[in-house]
Amino acid sequence: MAEQTAPPVIRDDTPAPAPAKPDAAVVRDALGVGIAVGLSGFAFGVTSAGAGLSVLQTCLLSLLVFTGASQFALVGALAAGGNPFTAAAGAFFLGTRNAFYGLRLSQLLAVPRAVRPLAAHWVIDETTAVALAQPSRRAARIGFTVTGLTLYVLWNATTLLGALGAEAIGDTEAWGLDAAGPAVFLALLAPMLKSATERATAGIAVLLGLGLLPVLPAGVPVLAAALAAPLVLWFRGRRTTPAGREKDSR
Repeated sequence: MAEQTAPPVIRDDTPAPAPAKPDAAVVRDALGVGIAVGLSGFAFGVTSAGAGLSVLQTCLLSLLVFTGASQFALVGALAAGGNPFTAAAGAFFLGTRNAFYGLRLSQLLAVPRAVRPLAAHWVIDETTAVALAQPSRRAARIGFTVTGLTLYVLWNATTLLGALGAEAIGDTEAWGLDAAGPAVFLALLAPMLKSATERATAGIAVLLGLGLLPVLPAGVPVLAAALAAPLVLWFRGRRTTPAGREKDSR
């Protein structure tokens, strides 16, 4: 008898689609992020009022700017006596990261043209993180919308409460509330530093900012601290250069 050979096994290497995530689970996660971060708007309200801004100015910053790090950077520089233009430049520089978030989210969410201006206003760290963590476009849209809406409402409400409270108690420095803003910002930032490169960048940025604080005008050390990122990337690139390439360049 002729020897029978087994038919070839055809392997399907196509990755399996990501499992669907219930809408309720997405909403729960989004609400958790929105509420946790939105409550820290109180710290911004206190910090802004302590820097000399009125309640109206403080609330307008949260309504129109709506990016916590930039807001804290602006009022922090003003509180230190910095030039308003320098303070605004530092805040603007920090806010440019949202433009890069928007490039990624525009493809993921694919929102209708009519609602893009509103969606763009909600493109911040938290909404981006929640949206990118979802397995499908539907879940990403739900996560982005719920996080953005919850955070926007709570952030602005607690900003108002913080500003009114700061006006009522008077001198915020006497209560130690002038440190509330930086403390909240660091608490939000710390969990995001997962890799050695990120931690090194943050460490060098802190050293640059603190080291240059006594010699540069208020607000400028924030801009100078941004040099930490290219420095770390350059050093990392030097370390990962193949040995053969180094020899060829001699």
